[in-house]
Amino acid sequence: MNIAVVTINQLSLNSASRLMDYLDGYEVDIYGKKDLKHNLDNLKIYNKLDDILPSAWKSYDAIVCILAIGAVVRKIAPLLKDKSTDPAILVINLALDKIVPLLSGHLGGANSLANELVKRLPNAINFISTATDQTNTMAFEMLAKKRDWRIENLKALAKISNRLLNKQEVKVATYKSIFDSIPNKKNLKLVDFSSIDLDTVVISPIVKSNSLTLKPKLSIGIGCNRDTSYIEIRDAFLEFLKKYNLKLEDIKDINSFEAKSDEVGLLEFVKRYNFNINFYNKDTINSLKDNFSKSASTKFFGLKGVAEPSAILGSKYRELIIKKEIYSKKITIAGAV
Repeated sequence: MNIAVVTINQLSLNSASRLMDYLDGYEVDIYGKKDLKHNLDNLKIYNKLDDILPSAWKSYDAIVCILAIGAVVRKIAPLLKDKSTDPAILVINLALDKIVPLLSGHLGGANSLANELVKRLPNAINFISTATDQTNTMAFEMLAKKRDWRIENLKALAKISNRLLNKQEVKVATYKSIFDSIPNKKNLKLVDFSSIDLDTVVISPIVKSNSLTLKPKLSIGIGCNRDTSYIEIRDAFLEFLKKYNLKLEDIKDINSFEAKSDEVGLLEFVKRYNFNINFYNKDTINSLKDNFSKSASTKFFGLKGVAEPSAILGSKYRELIIKKEIYSKKITIAGAV
């Protein structure tokens, strides 16, 4: 996380200088007005806050302000765009013992940064106003952030959070393995994807919905005939993405059988798309208890399959959600979460 510390006068600059001792591990720039005394190696000088805040808004993950909350609110108001992109904004007092995560508490990381500063600063108090944090209520945006899931329909989050805060039931349409992994399931109910409405949270990389939707990454399993070209594999993969409304960033990795580790077309494909690829041996694939689709690999290699089991082996939750599909009569693709 790269941080801008913004000061307004000599007192706040003095505090910023002391704050630097507690910011090891972060990339930090301190902003201050000219003609002030300091012992900093590289103070970024400014004349007016309006001159630096617009660029800092785009350049830093977090902006820590050592000035009045009211002044901060007035200055950042014209810059507010979206909770998914706005940086974390924190306000700290001159004594460095009171911290307010003012904006982007969850997705921007303001609450997490404030919690870390409380651990480092002596006698510091953290004033978090986010209701889900205060009540230890499930925050789906934090679940997505921690697990590196993409979020769609973020505007639906407020209604979902309010239902949980009001101790109302929230339906979650997802796979059992993912639902079981959610740490705080109070007032959550696992439902089928056919039961989705606007009060449902959808957790799937392939289900399209107008509800709050979290997109876990998909592990892809690929099998192919000997000497299948890069072009053929690429075209099959792009057709697969289009069919399931997937983006490149939704793909966790590519997986296959070890006999495919010298396939030139497959290796060129993962290189061009910058995917990590995992190859699994016969014993590992056959150790899986799942029942897989019939495969020619059973006849030729004595395997339970290639695309389906390798997708499962590369996945986090070990659940196959897209059975193998055949492209151009020579390429098989499957997907697992």
